[in-house]
Amino acid sequence: MDIFTSAIMAALGNLGVKAVGDAYEGVKALVQRKFGADHKMTKAIEELEQEPDSDGWKLVLQEAAKKAGADKDAEIMKAVQALLDAVKAQPGGEKAIQQIINQQVSGSGHIFSGSGNVTVTK
Repeated sequence: MDIFTSAIMAALGNLGVKAVGDAYEGVKALVQRKFGADHKMTKAIEELEQEPDSDGWKLVLQEAAKKAGADKDAEIMKAVQALLDAVKAQPGGEKAIQQIINQQVSGSGHIFSGSGNVTVTK
């Protein structure tokens, strides 16, 4: 999962915490300002608020963020980093982020990894 989607997913479980909620709203407002209220990223974020376990909306968000170049936008990435920092500052926050990332790492067949490249074979 990309860093943008991972940050959104990690934040959804901590929106009641002021620092996380504020950082999340900042990312959300920035996405709306840069891409518009009708952009797929904006809509996917809103849908994930309602259905945080939806794999479909996670994929929509991830694809929309990639197509929009969100990971290359310095302002968005600064806001995403602030959001991740706010989540990490919560008890168990680091672990929650790691779990979100690990949930997306799966494969069928054999996966070998080392200190260099990753090889996937079937």
